[in-house]
Amino acid sequence: MSPSPVEPPLGGRLVVDLSTGIAGAYATKLLADGGAEVVKVETPEGDPLRRWSASGAVIPPEHDGALFGFLSCSKQSVVADPDLVRGLLEEADAVVWSAGPPVAERPELSPRALHRDHPRLVVTSITPFGLDGPWRDRAATEFTLQAWSGGIIGLGRGAPDRPPVFVGGRAGDWVSGAYAAAATMASLLRGGGELVDLSMLEAHIMSLTYHPVTFWEMLDRPWQQSRRLNMPGVAAAKDGLIALGCATAQQFFDLCAMVGHPEWIDEKNPFSIIGRATEVAPVIQEWIAGRTVAEIRELATAFRIPNSPVVSGANASTMDHFEARRAFLRNPRDGFLQPALPYRLEPARLRPPGPAPRLGEHTESRRTARRVSGGQQDGLSFSGLRVLDMTAFWAGPSCTHVLAMLGAEVIHLESTARPDGTRLIAGVPPDVDQWWERSPIFAGLNTNKKSLTLDIRTERGREVLRDLMATCDVIVENYTPRVLDQLGLGYEAIRAIRPDAVVVRMPGFGLDGPWRDNAAFAFVIEDASGLTWLTGHPDQNPVEPYSIGDPNAGVHALNGLLLALEHRRRTGEGVLVEAAMVDAALNVAAEQVIEYSAYGTLLERAGNRGPTAAPQNLYRTAERDEFGGTDSWVAIAVATDEQWDALRGALGRPAWAMSPDLATADGRRAHHDDIDERLASWCAERGADDIVDTLWPAGVPVGKVIQPHRQGELEQLGFRGFFEELEHPVGGRARYSTLPVRLSRGPDRRHTRPAPLLGEHNHELLAELGLTEREIAALEADGVIGRAPAR
Repeated sequence: MSPSPVEPPLGGRLVVDLSTGIAGAYATKLLADGGAEVVKVETPEGDPLRRWSASGAVIPPEHDGALFGFLSCSKQSVVADPDLVRGLLEEADAVVWSAGPPVAERPELSPRALHRDHPRLVVTSITPFGLDGPWRDRAATEFTLQAWSGGIIGLGRGAPDRPPVFVGGRAGDWVSGAYAAAATMASLLRGGGELVDLSMLEAHIMSLTYHPVTFWEMLDRPWQQSRRLNMPGVAAAKDGLIALGCATAQQFFDLCAMVGHPEWIDEKNPFSIIGRATEVAPVIQEWIAGRTVAEIRELATAFRIPNSPVVSGANASTMDHFEARRAFLRNPRDGFLQPALPYRLEPARLRPPGPAPRLGEHTESRRTARRVSGGQQDGLSFSGLRVLDMTAFWAGPSCTHVLAMLGAEVIHLESTARPDGTRLIAGVPPDVDQWWERSPIFAGLNTNKKSLTLDIRTERGREVLRDLMATCDVIVENYTPRVLDQLGLGYEAIRAIRPDAVVVRMPGFGLDGPWRDNAAFAFVIEDASGLTWLTGHPDQNPVEPYSIGDPNAGVHALNGLLLALEHRRRTGEGVLVEAAMVDAALNVAAEQVIEYSAYGTLLERAGNRGPTAAPQNLYRTAERDEFGGTDSWVAIAVATDEQWDALRGALGRPAWAMSPDLATADGRRAHHDDIDERLASWCAERGADDIVDTLWPAGVPVGKVIQPHRQGELEQLGFRGFFEELEHPVGGRARYSTLPVRLSRGPDRRHTRPAPLLGEHNHELLAELGLTEREIAALEADGVIGRAPAR
């Protein structure tokens, strides 16, 4: 007899989808991929995504838009009536809700009513600002949320002589969906019966900014005060665009050597080259222009300099690495190309994508279906989990940090020879006492964790590591694949040590394929996935978001990890989770490949305009910014005819705005330049707060483009307790961002202790493994462990 097929981790779970838009659809897609039975409740008109195409392609009435076809793979569709919905809710394990669909607007189907009337359910609410607080009913779009998050201006994106640019492709909606899926799964693992209140603004903050409030309060300065283009960033080679990036001093040194200018290297001030950008950037660009993309990539890879072709919807599927890894597959119903799943599990199985449902396809079958409910299941206590965190920088630590905030014991592994890279990028001079303990980014990503230093290049270090692995439920690492393999600590070796361990590997480009061992940082992942392609002004090279590639990888790895924990809970088996950063990025950039494959249209960057609203743009205000410059802007986006009427009313119904040519979205898009000119003149005479106070109460989506270190001043975030204050023993008192969700079952406070000092818990953890004081002292004397970076 052949063995029984492995049931996906969420097999037997029923999820009711009462959402519309990308965030809810992507959340429920990830749950469906995990094996959940997802039933989408629609009105007779159907979800608006059925008629959507970002390129404006005409969709015949008998067909659905391609993006809907991707996001709705493996789901069911019912046309709602009260009895049917009531029956679904009685059987369901979870509901995902967002404002917008008429069925979700019924009072009895509000999130709080669902939580009250169906206390066994996980009810996940996705709203722009959260269910409570002074901004709870304010109008917003993904574009204005980027403004309020500080993500538009905070990383200096865009040339300083042009307006800053937002991250294209509605990336914040996709990441919000990934957070919603992870929060839903975490709540199901804990036993269900919970209201999960997700704020998309907070998800944007977590995805687009580098812990700026903590940075400001620990170091008394912002991350940066002016905008500049990344160097080298995206540049034109002989035959196309190439992206090169440097995140460490060594990479800058290697870049100088590669382009033939070793005299630029200043070992005492390794990042001084950034301040000389106007001098050296043209030289680097000239060097790039004289070579092909392939030549440059071969050289850069040899020098270990992060690099990538600049991927778009047109060329993504032709990349040799993606072909080798089968990163794209055919949509099971309509045949266009779509990204494969964002993570891979072994031996657990994800559900292969099934066809999206036609409108109401399952209405009648769901009326008679009766699901045998498993009843209330025993929950997993995160406080009983021990997690070995062998990650560094942002992507990996952001994944394990969520577990630490939910109560897991997380042990962050570093070495004195190679501390976590985020300890080194705060710009604190090395002559400052304990400079390595003063990084706000490390502090923000590692609260609640313990620190163990261990030089695993030594045999004794590896022996201790193996003993530690035997005590851990979860092991997460984000080295390039060759590192653990060369140390003899690949998955099979770990499985021999701890058979039921969940092992999460987070390589940049995956465990196989031609790019397997390439260096990967957030910006390179953005370049390789299409996120960069849609960001920037149309008459210039694209610019890297320089942010979302890392936290997006972290939250997708978290989703894979939670699925693995559920598989282990059901079967007792350990699981390998391969959560390649680039696979996660390809999924949130999916619309580009889908549009090109389905309709033959290449989506292009458009500055601060976008396909979902017209007008949509940034407008300069009358005041100076806080640094004395002119970077004071507001974001305005009109997504509906009702919002356009509200804007006209707030402006006093001027004659130009009353033109019938502007009565429709198509008309406003055709006259976007004229509208921009009028709005720019109006905004130029007013301060940002005055503009917001005029437009927002009228129902117009508007956002002040804030400096990210001012996030802590937003009253909505204060009301929701998004920041919590901690005292760091070296860095002092500061506020820390938490999670973009509030959980009705807690924890009420997410940060219980500050990020650990380097090696702070060496003695405690090694003693638990049975080492004597003498043995621990010997390890320290031999440099296997320590409390300060090796000189």
